[in-house]
Amino acid sequence: MSVAKSRLGILLSGRGSNFLAIADSIARGTLPNAEIAVVISNKADAPGIAAARDRDLPALVIESRGRTRDEHDEEMIAALRQHKVDLICLAGYMRLLSTAFVRAFPQRILNIHPSLLPAFTGLGAQQQALDYGAKFSGCTVHFVDEELDHGVIILQRTVPVLDTDDEPTLSARILAEEHIAYSEAIARVLADTHVIRGRRYVPRP
Repeated sequence: MSVAKSRLGILLSGRGSNFLAIADSIARGTLPNAEIAVVISNKADAPGIAAARDRDLPALVIESRGRTRDEHDEEMIAALRQHKVDLICLAGYMRLLSTAFVRAFPQRILNIHPSLLPAFTGLGAQQQALDYGAKFSGCTVHFVDEELDHGVIILQRTVPVLDTDDEPTLSARILAEEHIAYSEAIARVLADTHVIRGRRYVPRP
């Protein structure tokens, strides 16, 4: 008897390289208990949407331009529920989620950020690390809450910041770690082996 797979909803605004890494993990069998239920973009020209369609995955465009955040997110919530999504993965989704969206899926939204949170939140995290003189940076997969880059950390991967680095070279090395970290984090969440205690995500007793 086949085991039911957890259904992922992927949100993206651009090329979707983390989405493709997740899809590749599923195809390789390293995420055997997951399937992509739908890929949604707020931009019709997002390369990630074209990539999803090339893979015959359900793909939707729900334009955000010219709409209030609440109106847009209401339609997003409805689409995710229609596709019976269990876990939402933000993969380069360049919009802040409304409070209503976050509360509709409590502790079921993941994001990946190119820094070792809580350091260097927001845009341009790689350049922030360089400007600050950080010796290490990396990426963080975390649950999404109502504050920017703030939710409970699931896991982090580190990279050294080299004296020769600029923003493109550091970003490329961090991105390679992102592609590993996101699938690892999804697997950990779906395995249900950890619980949130305060601000820590720790193994179940």
